[in-house]
Amino acid sequence: MGQGQQYFRNYRQEQSLTQRRVIVSGILVLIMVAILVGRLFFLQVVEFDRYQTKANENRVMLIPEPPPRGLIYDRNGLVLADNRPIHSLTITPERIENFSELREELEAVLDITPEEWDSFNEKRKSYRRPYQSITLKQQLTDQEWAKLSVDLYKWDGVQVEAQLTRYYPFGEAFAHAIGYVGRITEKDLARVDPAIYQGALYIGKSGVEDFYEKELFGIPGLSKLEVNARGRIMSELERQNPTPGNNIQLHLDARLQQYAYDSLGTYKGSVIAIDPETGGILALVSKPGYDPNLFVRGISYKNYAILRNSPRLPLFNRALRGGYPPASTIKPFMALAGLENGFSSWEERFYAQGYYQINPNGRRYRDWKRGGHGWVNLERSIIESVDTYYYQLAQKMGITPIHNFLKKLSFGSPAILDLNGASNGLLPSNEWKKAKYKEPWYPGDSVNIGIGQGFMVATPLQIASATTVIANRGVWHSPRMAKKIGNDDFELLQEEVTTKTITLKNQRNWEKVVTAMEKVISDRKGTARRLQGTPYKIAGKTGTGQVFSLQEDEEYEADKLEARLHDHALFIGFAPSKAPKIVVFAIFENGGSSAKPADLTKKLFDAYLLDDYPEEYDYLKGPNL
Repeated sequence: MGQGQQYFRNYRQEQSLTQRRVIVSGILVLIMVAILVGRLFFLQVVEFDRYQTKANENRVMLIPEPPPRGLIYDRNGLVLADNRPIHSLTITPERIENFSELREELEAVLDITPEEWDSFNEKRKSYRRPYQSITLKQQLTDQEWAKLSVDLYKWDGVQVEAQLTRYYPFGEAFAHAIGYVGRITEKDLARVDPAIYQGALYIGKSGVEDFYEKELFGIPGLSKLEVNARGRIMSELERQNPTPGNNIQLHLDARLQQYAYDSLGTYKGSVIAIDPETGGILALVSKPGYDPNLFVRGISYKNYAILRNSPRLPLFNRALRGGYPPASTIKPFMALAGLENGFSSWEERFYAQGYYQINPNGRRYRDWKRGGHGWVNLERSIIESVDTYYYQLAQKMGITPIHNFLKKLSFGSPAILDLNGASNGLLPSNEWKKAKYKEPWYPGDSVNIGIGQGFMVATPLQIASATTVIANRGVWHSPRMAKKIGNDDFELLQEEVTTKTITLKNQRNWEKVVTAMEKVISDRKGTARRLQGTPYKIAGKTGTGQVFSLQEDEEYEADKLEARLHDHALFIGFAPSKAPKIVVFAIFENGGSSAKPADLTKKLFDAYLLDDYPEEYDYLKGPNL
């Protein structure tokens, strides 16, 4: 348009545009309001429970409370594992303004080691709940507690807390049977439910404490605490008390256990006593032992190093894991194997000279009696422990019949129902030797097995368990520790309780072997005739296990050898022989003469059957529940 040309406004068009803009804006506002209302509905109605829970979490803290651990009793009601209160000095870091000043003031009152401060600082730096106290010094003495109580009011955030801790009143004699608890590690949490163990300090590490952890632990409680924005506790809103763990009563007889442990004297060794009617373990001794209380709240590196490096191996459970040649205690079992497989009879006689040869010009396997025993039958071979008889019997049988028969008697298996860590021992076979040494089984290997030497290795528990089969004339009950869990009999709670009957082709052979073992004591040539004179009959068998191999013409001279090279001394026995109430296996490592374990066994028989204990063991009687 040219200069001076004027524009005319189109009011109708502008009005229409404005109306459209208002409508669009109104629609957008309505959409936004709808979205906000929908979101509000979603948050307030649909997600109400979720956000209410989150809101509560901002002001409510859930604190798990570990349950009191169940107690462990012996068969007569004596407490073997107890819970005792201890008092510990704890600090809540959030309530402390000056740690350096507090440290000086506390050290002026108590003897607090640098290690205790280091441990405290490590826990302080690790993740924990706000206002959660940290232990500085454990197990305060009465004197320390009294000193603290005078000045405790001055220190905000410093308190003395009472805690329950595990306590083993009878110490090392029971350590390998009862076991111990210790601080929970990440490895421990991998085998349990971490949620249940929140707040718990201890878990079973060995023995009964380990195997029955689930029953002993109980059900944790829960406290709902109101906290402020900083996490400080304001009040307790709700509390659910924990359920204590189940008490466990064992077959173990505390007096018998302690008496057996003491009777080993200074020797290393093991004693197993079993009730053959039930399989209940009356004593499970491994010597030397250790004080299980050292492990409860964390053993020091120094104390652990002393135990770990000791040449006497106090941490090693000989009863369950000790591998020993069964020596001549195997002979009653070998006699049964020979009878069962048709390689011997009660009537057949054998001339037992002082040695045995597989080949006329071959190696001489010597008898313990240099001059030999003359003509003997199977019964006499047990009574006098004739090595050469079992050399020839084992060679005739070969390893397969021996292996198959001994396997029925629990050799080669852990042989216990409710303790972890038991060894299988070694019950050799032709297949085992081929796999291990890439060699076939030789006749000389069988000869050695005939007297419980060579490749065969058995644990004290296995030998004792096998002996119960003879005592029961063919019936075997799996050895077990627990008698009652809570108020229930063990047998009602365990589906895997094992009882089996071993049937022989001639069942009278059980009784005949028992008779031969009776004559080991009653016969004038019996190897345990020193045990004569009891008001009950004992059936038994001696054994002497070689620690090292002798050359063909080499003689064993104990007085010229180091003590660690002396023979092991073994004995198996049960009494009364006609209706046995107790079976005992005892081994003295490097004990030399089998008289030692035989005498110990007789003492245990007198104690258990006649209540003939020395007076100093009266404190272990228990309330006889």
